Amino acid sequence: MAQSFQQDCVELLGQRLERGEISRRAWLAGMAALGASPALAQGSRPLVMVNWGGIANEGFGRFYGAPFTAANPGVAVTQDSTGPSAGRIRSMVESGRVTWDLCDSSASSSFLLGRMNLLTRMDYSIIDRSKVIGPGFALEYGAAPYSFSSVLAYDSSKFPNAPTSWADFWDLRRFPGQRLLRRDALATLDAATMSLGRAPEQVYPIDTRAALRRVAEIRRNCVFWNSGSESEQFLRTGEAVMGQIWHTRATVLNRESNGRIKFIWNQGLLQAGIFVIPRGNPGGEMAQRLLASMLANSEGQVGLLGLLGNGPTNPAAAAQVPAELKPNNPTDPENERLQLTLNGEWWGANYQQANQDYLDTITG
Repeated sequence: MAQSFQQDCVELLGQRLERGEISRRAWLAGMAALGASPALAQGSRPLVMVNWGGIANEGFGRFYGAPFTAANPGVAVTQDSTGPSAGRIRSMVESGRVTWDLCDSSASSSFLLGRMNLLTRMDYSIIDRSKVIGPGFALEYGAAPYSFSSVLAYDSSKFPNAPTSWADFWDLRRFPGQRLLRRDALATLDAATMSLGRAPEQVYPIDTRAALRRVAEIRRNCVFWNSGSESEQFLRTGEAVMGQIWHTRATVLNRESNGRIKFIWNQGLLQAGIFVIPRGNPGGEMAQRLLASMLANSEGQVGLLGLLGNGPTNPAAAAQVPAELKPNNPTDPENERLQLTLNGEWWGANYQQANQDYLDTITG
């Protein structure tokens, strides 16, 4: 009877917190008075992990959510695929009606939203920094349980000599044909900078004027993609013969074309798959613990690589990746050393203006 009364009170406190009738601090005080842990409250309200849809629901649920629940009985994790854009996170936090606990975001958004006091700082007494491959994967307002890359993909039937760099991508004389770029400045301006001969370690801070002029040079020979599926289609149909696309999409094209469409790791832009926690999330500290478990779960990260193509970020995962998956793993040591890790801090500070200038350039 006492346990039932405690659970009823926990649920009532949770409902009042969700409606905004009490603060997070008051909720924690009430839980303490009842002698209940925050984990108990999760029995009535699952942790909500938000992704961008597709089979990410299956991947994050199977390889991250399920193991966490198994290790923390009564703490359910559900997937929400409605897309955790920076704008939606901002609106939710500013309205005081946060329903998300953990969001699949980006390094640049974590810096941008963090400076606006819209995110919860990572608690590195809970999250172990040693479980990620580098400092760019464990940030003040986010950490990365997966990675991906923007790479140069090309139709090998069109070129007797394969392109090997972004300088080749911009060389329409030696490598004629329509190009494919994302309708977004992120990673595009980085590639444009390297095409000018800038060494990877000298790309940042990006000279945006020089990079935009470089984009303008090939604008009339480009098509621009908005989604990953669209980027595949442009290369699949031959509307473009060379493009900058995500490595996950390039892997699909390589497989389905029996190797005709290839891609290179050289000068790829390695990006951290950063998860963030909106300020005032209903799950509180449990979201930090969920993220910590995702970073520590090297086996789950390898499973995600097999299903989605996303690269592991736990250093221990490299030795666990099957031989057949290594060529398509962005964080395999042989592939990682050829790439530049995208600077999320620079992009967080400059994205809005740089992206607007980029859109003006490609539409002007």
